[in-house]
Amino acid sequence: MKKKIVKIVGVIIVLIIGILIAIPFFLEAKIGDIIRNNVNSSVNATLNFSDANLSLIRSFPNAVVSLKDVSLVNKAPFEGDTLFASSEVSLSMGVMQLLKSNGEPISISKLNVDNALLHIKLDENENANYDIAKESESENVSSSQTTEGFTFNMESYEINNSRILYDDFATGIHLEIDKMNHTGTGDLSLANSELDTHTEALVSFEMDSTNYLNKNKVQLDALIGIDLNENKYSFLKNEALVNQLPLVFEGFVKLNEENQEVDISFKTPSSDFKNFLAVIPETYSKNISNVTTTGDFIVEGNFNGIVDEEHIPKFNIKINSDNASFKYPDLPKAVKNIFIDVLVNNTTGVAEDTYVDINKASFMIDGDRFNMTSKISELMGNTKVNAHLDGKMNLANLEKAYPVPAGLSLKGLLNADISTAFDMATIERKQYENTKTEGEMTLTDFEYRSDEIPNPVVLNATSVSFNPKSVTLREMKGSTGKTDFQITGTINNFLGYLFNNENVEGNFNLASDTFALNDFMVDEVEETSDSGTSQAQEPSEKIKIPSFLDANFNATANTVIYDNITLRNVSGNLRIKDEKATLSNMTSSLFDGKVAFNGEVSTKEKTPTFAMKLALDQLELKESFDALELFQALAPVARILKGKFSSDIALSGNLTDDFTPDLLSLTGDILADVITREISTDKAPVLSALDTKLDFIDLEKLSLRELKTKLSFKDGLVSVKPFSIKYQDIEINVDGNHTFDQKMNYKATLQVPAKYLGSDINNLIARIDDKALDSLTIPITANIGGVYNSPQVTTDLTSGVKTLTNQLIELEKQKLMNKGKDKAKDLLGGILSGSTKQDSTGTSDKNAGAKEVLGGILGGSKKADSTKVKTDTVTTPPKKEEAVKEAAKDVLKGLFGKKKAETETKKDSVN
Repeated sequence: MKKKIVKIVGVIIVLIIGILIAIPFFLEAKIGDIIRNNVNSSVNATLNFSDANLSLIRSFPNAVVSLKDVSLVNKAPFEGDTLFASSEVSLSMGVMQLLKSNGEPISISKLNVDNALLHIKLDENENANYDIAKESESENVSSSQTTEGFTFNMESYEINNSRILYDDFATGIHLEIDKMNHTGTGDLSLANSELDTHTEALVSFEMDSTNYLNKNKVQLDALIGIDLNENKYSFLKNEALVNQLPLVFEGFVKLNEENQEVDISFKTPSSDFKNFLAVIPETYSKNISNVTTTGDFIVEGNFNGIVDEEHIPKFNIKINSDNASFKYPDLPKAVKNIFIDVLVNNTTGVAEDTYVDINKASFMIDGDRFNMTSKISELMGNTKVNAHLDGKMNLANLEKAYPVPAGLSLKGLLNADISTAFDMATIERKQYENTKTEGEMTLTDFEYRSDEIPNPVVLNATSVSFNPKSVTLREMKGSTGKTDFQITGTINNFLGYLFNNENVEGNFNLASDTFALNDFMVDEVEETSDSGTSQAQEPSEKIKIPSFLDANFNATANTVIYDNITLRNVSGNLRIKDEKATLSNMTSSLFDGKVAFNGEVSTKEKTPTFAMKLALDQLELKESFDALELFQALAPVARILKGKFSSDIALSGNLTDDFTPDLLSLTGDILADVITREISTDKAPVLSALDTKLDFIDLEKLSLRELKTKLSFKDGLVSVKPFSIKYQDIEINVDGNHTFDQKMNYKATLQVPAKYLGSDINNLIARIDDKALDSLTIPITANIGGVYNSPQVTTDLTSGVKTLTNQLIELEKQKLMNKGKDKAKDLLGGILSGSTKQDSTGTSDKNAGAKEVLGGILGGSKKADSTKVKTDTVTTPPKKEEAVKEAAKDVLKGLFGKKKAETETKKDSVN
């Protein structure tokens, strides 16, 4: 009996496990549809996900539904905007919730959200993208007849590694909560409950283009009392850390139908001045636990009032410190006489009435002092600013009193005394003359060292003056590495740039004796991976020309150095505007010649582009092609030439991320005049290969004294327009193309005079004995392929054979025709003289003579095959024409097939 019971229990357990395993397969499709349909029927947005998984085993007796790649996309007026997205959302619920029909509410007990983005937007018309709930079809429908897609009886929830964005385009408020991890536990099914939460995140806050928080680390432990009947949320026990600054707060937020009530107060739990250092991000303030401080630092405030479309809470925030000091234990100097008196206040609940008073902000390091006062009123309206700053500071004392970033070093004496008074309406109307800005700032013996720059930057003397219309850089003399510079200029709308998002408009003059561009370039840094291998650090972002810069630079320099290129007597104009840098009227001496340059670089599009025109006059060939990689790619064979060249170059294309040309994108053309003094054939694999194939030419004596050529390039292919060069009285025609990786496809056609073709062909010419043969040329084609450093040269005899054959036959025809004419004259003369007897063998004799000559050309035989040829024809029989052709072919083959030793005498005869 016991065995039967055990078997029955075992079977039941197996069945239960089997059911738990099988149910998900049957319900997965259904649960996905239920969730999608319930949500989409309840909101003016579209919920979607790539997959829905159901699990019963691990969470029994609950079921866990996991949605992958979730997105909630808005409809009008935010059509296509993603309100919410997550890599995974997990919902935990009772098993019976899975069996509900469409339209019935599903009760959720636990929620997990991973890698989420919530982007809340309010447009200029105060439409909110989160307002997506559908209105009831009838206001008369009783609450008992309506259903919700979900009900939340949650006991806990988690939000991991997520991001929240809030953009209010009407007020210019931008809030970003990044890398947020948040947990909450509590029974939310109760009308009155407590929710215990923990939050960690990086918070950024911007209002009217002013950044108040920038990725500040915030940690919050909050116990929140929830009263669902009153819609009231009370902060019962709460502690926060902003960077390292501790705050405690209390109060409540109550949600009413027409508005929200807010009553929250906060303060620092102690008055220790370390609280001030704690406000500064830890990256800069370092470890403050052992810092010695005196005096106090207090932050306290409250928010109280109604929030609706017209009002904000009244608030009062005080930040105070009275004669405080601090000293880091490992630094020699202390910061003393610290006074801070700041008030941020709003007493009416009207946003425009917010004001900030900086009654005093000052400190001293040794005898150096800094003071600032400011009053900012109507912060949310026509903001009015009245500020004054003065100070005298030895910058070297900063790093002796405060832990500056590693690798950073400052030196120099700073003196400043600047006052300003303006309102934003004046700035927006660009009426800078109605502002009151005056003062000056000087900086002497300044030195800046950092790991981010290759050489220290030294400013021997800098003087800046301020007036309502402009900021004038009266003097800036400095140096870095090999570079020296002197700069003067003006900025015309400095206040508009600072406070109204306007472009910086300026005019500057730059003069330099030596300007080395490498002094401003940082070597690529390599990072070491955990495995110990070095990896090149990828740039965090591409080089971009600033969009806010609208400036004009007139520059002169005696010497400009870039890598292995040295330019002399450089002058020109640089215009920067709309993310484009335009160079115009640039002139320079380079490689013993002159260069004129106009061009532009634009980073406005995703891929940066450039275009330029160069006029080069009498540059040294070898130096130019040794130094410029672009020239090497365009005309690699030019590196063997010694001499000068002049050229007009136009090219455009894309730039890589490090601002070097993308060769495959280049388009343009080059027109060049070359005057060559010498050819280094030992450095030219192409010429060596040609020299091996063409024994009758000594390419070391090839002359390129007056070479003109034109190149065009597109899609990585450089095409050379046909051009001609001379080797003594041999004309060589060249055309073809090559790729930027130096794959060649060229053809050189040599018009070789017959007298250079050796004794065999010269003997034939002597036999024919015709002066026309003195100008006889034979075209010989050399095809050049392979790559530049390993060329492949082949010769084509076809055209040469055909030409030689046709010319020899044509000359023989002409001779036979002339003989026929002479014979006719003799016959006519005999008739006129009374002789009527004809020589029956005359025609046979004439043809025999022609055959004898042609036979001599073919093989030296003086015996004719036949003596019977019609007297009215001068056409060589087909077999004889083929014989002539073969003879010509044999002669030309000899030009390329003989050993070098057998052709030395030929070279001597040609040279």
